[in-house]
Amino acid sequence: MFSHVFIGIDDFQRALGFYTPLMAELGLRLKFSDAGKPWAGWVGADAARPLLLIGRPFDGAAAAPGNGQMVALLAPSRAAVARCHVLALAHGGRCEGAPGLRSEYHADYYGAYFRDPDGNKLCVCRHEAEAAQD
Repeated sequence: MFSHVFIGIDDFQRALGFYTPLMAELGLRLKFSDAGKPWAGWVGADAARPLLLIGRPFDGAAAAPGNGQMVALLAPSRAAVARCHVLALAHGGRCEGAPGLRSEYHADYYGAYFRDPDGNKLCVCRHEAEAAQD
């Protein structure tokens, strides 16, 4: 469905430090990073697209998060959702909703919400139920 999603940032090194551990936790690989542009992009392990991109806005103006806009990323497990939330907060993000079930979406929806250092809202979620651990 998507070719790419671009998230505007103001401080490239800070944003790269925020997004790199999150993308690694989700199993996404860094496809490129160019501090000179500045921008970076991640993809799935065996995919060319879709890309998740971070970078300075093309028009040169300051990045600004949109009201009601959010990028939601799929996680391989509920544990990965929780780890991403911890990583986000440890790398300058702020909590917008701790990891947990959100049955108002559907019975198995498990998600965490946070903002990156530039104020962009992100979600990491899992839609499938997981077997009970012994």
